[in-house]
Amino acid sequence: MGTANRAYAADFVEQEEIPFPVLVDDDGVAAAAGALPRVNPFRLLFDPRSLGGARRAHRAGHRIGKPGKRTNQLGATFVLGAGGRVRYEHVDEHTADHAPLDDVLAALRA
Repeated sequence: MGTANRAYAADFVEQEEIPFPVLVDDDGVAAAAGALPRVNPFRLLFDPRSLGGARRAHRAGHRIGKPGKRTNQLGATFVLGAGGRVRYEHVDEHTADHAPLDDVLAALRA
């Protein structure tokens, strides 16, 4: 789920050839429901963990596109099961912190 608008999300999906639905949280309802934190602008720009992540992403060929409305919104990954049961949860601590893919896939298989 991203914080940008639908047009940006559609461009992102096309450029990155994403084979699954991408959701957009324009108004921040999902972020609020997950009680996801935001970072202050100074931390957003100067946190060494985020800078390192940005450098790694840039070296891997990823580029920053148009930002969404809530550029300081941290993300999270949730895997939900039957009845809305949370099977896995990872709330990002900084902008380059993301759920380990192996953990997410294991939660999906369980």
